[in-house]
Amino acid sequence: MSRFLSARYRDLIPYVPGEQPAGRTYIKLNTNESPFPVDEEVLKEAFRKCRPFQLYSDPESAELRQAMGGVYGLSGREVLACNGSDEALNLAFMTFCDEETPALFPDVTYGFYRVAADANRVPYEEVPLREDFSLALSDYEGKRGTLFLANPNAPTGMALARGEIEQWLSDHPDQLTVVDEAYVDFGSESCAPLVRKYPNLLVVQTFSKSRSLAGARLGFAFGGEDLIRDLNTLRNAVAPYNVNSMTQALGLEVLKRQDQVKERCRVIGETRSWTENMLRELGFFVLPSRTNFVFAKSDRMSGEALYIALREKGILVRHFDSPRIRDYNRISIGTMGQMEALKGALTEVLSEGRVPHAEK
Repeated sequence: MSRFLSARYRDLIPYVPGEQPAGRTYIKLNTNESPFPVDEEVLKEAFRKCRPFQLYSDPESAELRQAMGGVYGLSGREVLACNGSDEALNLAFMTFCDEETPALFPDVTYGFYRVAADANRVPYEEVPLREDFSLALSDYEGKRGTLFLANPNAPTGMALARGEIEQWLSDHPDQLTVVDEAYVDFGSESCAPLVRKYPNLLVVQTFSKSRSLAGARLGFAFGGEDLIRDLNTLRNAVAPYNVNSMTQALGLEVLKRQDQVKERCRVIGETRSWTENMLRELGFFVLPSRTNFVFAKSDRMSGEALYIALREKGILVRHFDSPRIRDYNRISIGTMGQMEALKGALTEVLSEGRVPHAEK
């Protein structure tokens, strides 16, 4: 670090994104990207309708917000467009947390929450998931602060029913709950339709997963007009032109193809089921998933050893070195051909007997 770095950030541990390799070609099953490319027609239409690049993008993303709100019967005033859902989440930490209002989130969840809290100097409490990695809202009873819930959770893939979250919102009207729905389209119910009923609810979504726009960086927050106004105050303070013109145009074109998005999610769900069954046949323990990934471990090899062995065979998965989950790997759902290649590689790796689990 340089001698000019502010003292407040000298101990900050940044978020580490999944590996984006250069050089060798890998089967990428490590960052939960969509296996489906953006259609050429979407690209052509977006480029044709895009605001001229010599002009600034619409700072309010007005047309895009209105269109996204329409998906859930909301107005544009109840929607905030962001540069990926990470921006929406970071704005939530900035806007709704401080020394008097700490952040609450599970001990095993999206690692960005911890980083955002540290970067914004927000105190936080990590509440342990249950032994089976399920999340029980009763474990947050009596705890003060803004609650951040990834639903479905990552990296476990498990989800709460919308009714459970709604009951929590009803029982805790003075406590803000932020529901991060990055993976909601793959098998669970969105809480976005509840934001008018519950002023203590903020919902965050992304176009990176089900809508194939990870590289375009587009996310949204849904909430009551007061919450969105608060977030906009902070957004305009740090990034007034936060969503570029091409991304806005892409988002609008993708929103016109909701049926295609649903069909692709259905295919991913079928491939996920096939992958879960395949892994179990190979002796893996697999957590139940409502996402576009699975979280699995083998008693025959450590999580790290399996990650390394697959990487050597040209397949990337995601390994986390946190104590509770270091035996697991998170495996994104790709095309059926990619998952069949994974099966072949796993069969070879396990038959080779590399680095038994007990030696980790």
